[in-house]
Amino acid sequence: MELRHRDHPRRHDVVAPADDDPSQPTVESHPPMLETLKRSLVGAPLASSEIDEQRISKRVGLAVFSSDAISSTAYATEEILFVVALGASSLALGLPVLVPIALAVALLLLIVSASYRQTIHSYPSGGGSYVVSRENLGETPSLVAGASLLVDYILTVAVSISAGVAAILSIPAFAGLRDHRVAVGLVLVALITLVNLRGVKESGRAFAIPTYVYIVTFGALVVVGLAKAELGLFGGLSPVDAEGFEGALNGGELGLFLVLKGFSSGAVALTGVEAISNGVPAFQKPAPRNAAVTLSWMAAILGTLFLGSAVLATAVMPVPSHDQTVIAQLGLAVFGSGPLFLVLQIATACILTMAANTAYADFPRLSFIIAGDGYLPRQLANRGDRLVFSNGILLLAAAASTLLIGFGGITTALIPLYAVGVFTSFTLSQTGMVRHHLRLREAGWQRGVAINGVGAFTTFVVLLIVAITKFSSGAWLPLIVIPTVVVLFRGVSSHYQRVRSGLRLPDRIVLEPTAHTVVVLVGDVHRGTVEALRYAWSLHPTHLLAVTVVADDDAETAIRERWARVPGDIRLDVIRSPYRELTRPLLRYVDEVDDRWDGDIVTVLIPEFVVSRWWGHFLHNNSALLLKGRLLFRRGTVVTSVPYHLNA
Repeated sequence: MELRHRDHPRRHDVVAPADDDPSQPTVESHPPMLETLKRSLVGAPLASSEIDEQRISKRVGLAVFSSDAISSTAYATEEILFVVALGASSLALGLPVLVPIALAVALLLLIVSASYRQTIHSYPSGGGSYVVSRENLGETPSLVAGASLLVDYILTVAVSISAGVAAILSIPAFAGLRDHRVAVGLVLVALITLVNLRGVKESGRAFAIPTYVYIVTFGALVVVGLAKAELGLFGGLSPVDAEGFEGALNGGELGLFLVLKGFSSGAVALTGVEAISNGVPAFQKPAPRNAAVTLSWMAAILGTLFLGSAVLATAVMPVPSHDQTVIAQLGLAVFGSGPLFLVLQIATACILTMAANTAYADFPRLSFIIAGDGYLPRQLANRGDRLVFSNGILLLAAAASTLLIGFGGITTALIPLYAVGVFTSFTLSQTGMVRHHLRLREAGWQRGVAINGVGAFTTFVVLLIVAITKFSSGAWLPLIVIPTVVVLFRGVSSHYQRVRSGLRLPDRIVLEPTAHTVVVLVGDVHRGTVEALRYAWSLHPTHLLAVTVVADDDAETAIRERWARVPGDIRLDVIRSPYRELTRPLLRYVDEVDDRWDGDIVTVLIPEFVVSRWWGHFLHNNSALLLKGRLLFRRGTVVTSVPYHLNA
């Protein structure tokens, strides 16, 4: 029987309950146990008004944004030696070129850091290379810069964690974990992710002390080591045992190509230099000045420690190995196997692991900016309840974990992928800054053009060196990945443009009454079904139908007997499905209803009972989810769940 109603329900104003207080945090509907677990792990939610209180000082900022760059002192020297002292070359040929390569890298560091100081003062809102390129070079260069940075940050986490694991495994007590390198790395990723989900300020505090312990310990290694090597103080150096060295100690050839390849490996020491320019808003006010000072501190510390370790290595003559890092060998030679060596290794493992925090601080922030421009999913522009971009943090952790698994947690295997994105973003940023100075011609613009011009030229040359010398070692991969990410950016942007076009209001808006057909899906006749029918009546539909799917005669007879108790003379349509399929027969039925009353809005009501225990949902059939998913893509159809809450 068809029920027709020509009158339409009145609209009612929605009034918020009197006890609602918008100043209080929203109570989420998570099950109590999950909510308690979440709060114990990430902490209580923070109000938006507290965002200024989350800004960090220069001392904390050095730990948060410079740990990546400073941590490279723990493996950059080793990466140079892996190239110039292995394979076609030898340790005797590779060690003499180590210091000249380190000097070239230090000079490059000076140029890049001076260039980024210009960026900090010109673009205090953050965003680094992406924003500079967007404002001065156009859409495509900005997307290339953004893709390069995002890939760089993912690799930062993977390289830092793998290097941290290598430092841990160099401690004799943990040598037994060498076969579980990837598992140890994944545990470290999970821990650093959890700390970052608690907020920028808390993660900075957690990482500040280990960062400074590393700086002091590594500084002591360089100072004491050089005093022993050059002045013969403190009993001199203990020699490195080279018996286990896999390459040749003497002989071989060292041509220009290998020297340039070694330089490109050492240039990874510059990774993370741009991080401070990306995160300027995170600093206490005046943010640009504090960020610039922190950048200068970082460059001075990084340059001094890197050069010092290279000079020390020429005296100690360490042998590059995946089983024991070069820094561990330097530590044994200078400190012996006592407590100071253990402190050095623990501090190195900590700084390498926490170097990933630079990426955790910048990747979500850059994703927020790019998502705000419509090139990434909007979810990445949302702050979590701890005022961090938690979706970006989780995405970064997942991507870096995938790399760790794919490359077996070996630092050297990841390094060639690392430098291409770094120097691509460097070059675009400095080129954009040259255009910025020429366009605005602010006070002192000639000096700015000179600094950034030298930076752009130098980093472009290094980019070519890295791309050429590391191409066969894996540098070709970023040359594919970065354009792929750019295509992804454009695809996301095109989607949002289509959505905006589809949602755009016409010039004249007309609201007319529309016929309404309501279909109630009946799995069985119970209280939830009655609630759904009561709700269906409240909609004042033009047509009200009920439908069920059965497999055989007995099932049909049983449900018709129970349906007879339902008042209102509502027709129950029974669909036979001998193969016990549910979704397809119901979709065909909705198509038939739509054809019968063409022009109606079809609302499908799905009664669902809700159990009080979260685990109870796993004990019931959730086929309604699949059906709702299929109906969602059907034009002119509204799908509504009508929950009935049980105490079970």
